[in-house]
Amino acid sequence: MKSKILNMLKANENKFLSSAEISEALNISRQAISKHMTQLKKQGHNIESVSRKGHRYVSAVEEIYNKAEIVSELDTDTLGKKMIFLETVDSTNNYAKNIALEHDDMTVVLADEQTAGKGRLGRQWASEKGSGIWMSIILKPDIEPAEAPKITQIAAAAMTEAIESVVGESIGIKWPNDIIYKKKKVCGVLTEMSAELGGINYVVVGIGVNVNQTQFPEELVDKAISLKMGLEREVSRKAIVLSFLKSFEVLYQDFITTNSLKRTIEICKSRSILLNETVRIITKAGTRTVKVIDINENGQLVIVNENGEREQVFYGEVSVRGLYEYID
Repeated sequence: MKSKILNMLKANENKFLSSAEISEALNISRQAISKHMTQLKKQGHNIESVSRKGHRYVSAVEEIYNKAEIVSELDTDTLGKKMIFLETVDSTNNYAKNIALEHDDMTVVLADEQTAGKGRLGRQWASEKGSGIWMSIILKPDIEPAEAPKITQIAAAAMTEAIESVVGESIGIKWPNDIIYKKKKVCGVLTEMSAELGGINYVVVGIGVNVNQTQFPEELVDKAISLKMGLEREVSRKAIVLSFLKSFEVLYQDFITTNSLKRTIEICKSRSILLNETVRIITKAGTRTVKVIDINENGQLVIVNENGEREQVFYGEVSVRGLYEYID
């Protein structure tokens, strides 16, 4: 709804629209309009509100994106309170892994630019300066190493909620770590771990979000999209980061406390683009065509295999007709 209000204001730029006009056009209450206006202003949109005249869109102000601005608005108990902000870095995951043993649990590494960002299987991630969210979180959970991959889905669920809350549009999840917008990849999650027989030393969760890019390398044009390209407007990186950190902390702490992914799986299933679809699953053993019927309580994909039997899938790349042919 926020995006509809914003589009309506932009279409009448520098002209006041009363709450009554907006309410009638969009069929929402004046109280809801006031709430959405407040959120839009916090996201960096210069909207003037005058009693008895209404609201008008003036311009989008340049967003201040740095540690001080983000930390000052955090709504978390712990996550992000200890933050390292870098103007440029090769990879936030590489940086986080190098410092993880000496830094506290729940430390966030955030960069304005990555020069060698990466996705799964060592694939390159385009990470130009000032355009996206390049972030890694250092975690030190007291869980079995085999449980660590579940954190990938926690991050995917949290980022999906965050993006939706900021842009006001539905976002999809392609199991286990891709976030999809308009049939293209807008965000990926890469989880890496250091562990020994005695347990986990650290987990680093890397998140890359294409926010305000206007173009991609030729080899990615058919596979990647930014929020700006899809919405045709600038999107606040800060607003997404703040919303993500809050959502991730809630879901992660719930997982650690209850040893259950229930809340995360509810989000993943409701946004899944794979359920009830026939897909290709690609592993080292080969390629299989199967039907996806569920995501279970452990975050595993439940499929009906080539022999008509139910099976649980622990890992693998998934391709879906109408989407790009690989995942990072």
